[in-house]
Amino acid sequence: MPVDMNALNEDKLHEFVGKLLGDLGGAFSVPLVRIGEKLGLYDALFEAGTASVAELAQTTGTNERYIHEWACAQAASGYLDYDAAAETFTMTPEQAMVFGIADSPVALSGAFEAAAAAIAGGDKVGDAFKTGEGVGWGDQATCLFCATAKFFRPGYTNHIVQEWLPALDGVVEKLQSGAKVADVGCGHGISTVIMAEAFPNSSFVGFDFHPDSIHHARQNAEEAGINNVSFETALAKEVPAGNYDFVALFDCLHDMGDPEGALKHLRSTMASDGSLMIVEPMAGDAVSDNLNPVGRLYYSASTVICVPTSLAQEVGLALGAQAGEKRLSEVINGAGFSSTKRATETPFNMILEARP
Repeated sequence: MPVDMNALNEDKLHEFVGKLLGDLGGAFSVPLVRIGEKLGLYDALFEAGTASVAELAQTTGTNERYIHEWACAQAASGYLDYDAAAETFTMTPEQAMVFGIADSPVALSGAFEAAAAAIAGGDKVGDAFKTGEGVGWGDQATCLFCATAKFFRPGYTNHIVQEWLPALDGVVEKLQSGAKVADVGCGHGISTVIMAEAFPNSSFVGFDFHPDSIHHARQNAEEAGINNVSFETALAKEVPAGNYDFVALFDCLHDMGDPEGALKHLRSTMASDGSLMIVEPMAGDAVSDNLNPVGRLYYSASTVICVPTSLAQEVGLALGAQAGEKRLSEVINGAGFSSTKRATETPFNMILEARP
């Protein structure tokens, strides 16, 4: 249909083009943030506080001409501050929370890694749009699972022990006294190791269907020096019976091909008085509830990662990363759990608790 130029609103057009320019600037920032992470440029500037291009290049052993262009791009993006009179670049406390402090609750460099992986896998997913087939987790381009672990680590570090577990009924007390725990879909085992370190009297087993992720999980546990955790390669439907007091699923239920079948099986592995915690991306129940910056990020990631991953498995329910509490509760209750409630939430996650 041809555009009616007489109906064109110039102000809205310029506003829309301006929005796209911001988006394109962000897209082109993805490789630059990754370079800054890889070469330690953010770390060096965080240490120095303020530095010239020459000083930053010397500190990091990099080429001054490249650093000039990189730092200017970062300043234009608002990722660094620039002092024109002194010709120096500064990382403000707010910028440091995102790029300079690895364990900050808003450290987001991992999101840029995930964005790069999503871009690299775009062609495979685009082909799947035509066939309706999935793209397996391990078949995505680049190290998607490495990027995912890096992206989720800050949230897990700052919320699991401090907020999420205490929001559950009686779970912390069980973990303190000694409980059997299964972390299903554990990926690189970040969540499993965090819990195992916090509750040395309990025993933890992490399960994931991706062998390379389990390899990384074992390495992470070894580096942490803990001995109350182990990891096994297994589908959620294949987790062996363990009379588990607590089962956790972090950001993985919506990626499963048959989430209801998986939960039904996991219910059979739990103690009669056990607890299930499901951490999922924050989402409202209606599409209109999710048309915001967080929903934008999750819908986009879901299109190229979560939905293709689910469609590559049996059943292929493809809940997506914005399923919402109502739909998730239907799946949980359909698996036979007697009660489900939202225990707590963050801007990025909802934490659901269910009982057998």
